[in-house]
Amino acid sequence: MAKFRALKTRIRCLLADDGWEGNLDQITALPPAEVVGPLLSFLLSGGEMKWRAVTALGIAVSRMADEGMEDARVFMRRLLWHMNEESGNIGWGIAEAMGEIMACHARLAAEYDRMLVSYVRETGDDDNFLDHPPLRRGVYWGIGRLAQAEPARMRLAVPALVRALDDEDGEGRGLAAWALGNLAEHCTPDEISQAWARLLSLQGDASSVELFEDRRLLCTTAGALAGQALVRLDAVS
Repeated sequence: MAKFRALKTRIRCLLADDGWEGNLDQITALPPAEVVGPLLSFLLSGGEMKWRAVTALGIAVSRMADEGMEDARVFMRRLLWHMNEESGNIGWGIAEAMGEIMACHARLAAEYDRMLVSYVRETGDDDNFLDHPPLRRGVYWGIGRLAQAEPARMRLAVPALVRALDDEDGEGRGLAAWALGNLAEHCTPDEISQAWARLLSLQGDASSVELFEDRRLLCTTAGALAGQALVRLDAVS
């Protein structure tokens, strides 16, 4: 336990430093099985620390998968369990971590991409759709992040993202618009048509959105992200 606390303190200091990106190599040089626990705990911190932990998890679990896919699968199943209400966990930061991990490792993406999308896909049956808006935000971000790395693979998320433009949660609407923009080249003409009217109406949405992109935490609005998505859709239509 003392070793775990010491490791957790060390990793926290490395991530809290202004030069945290340069410290990632030190963190991910450690055995992946040892660093994923502390990094998971930092997802609950929120703000910059959460996102830095998400970034580090992507690298660490990707390395874990390269060394042994089964260990990485066990960890991904651990994340899925955290998303389950029966686990007793709320799931803060878990979807974001899943998206980052899969963006860093194509084989894991091939195995778990549909599970991530299932959390925002309403089927009308007994599905995985998340009723809690803050958790859906994490899924929209995770989809958008994976779309940056493998847009063709995330084509399957487009219908759910189009519907999500009407999400009751303003921040969720903005993140869904951002994710959809990342998939513009993989939208059908019909999907672009469906999304267009919704995005136009969203341009005046002043809902605040926290967006982590290119390893930077940005404060923007749902309207601004809708405008960006419109530009991207227009470029391919």
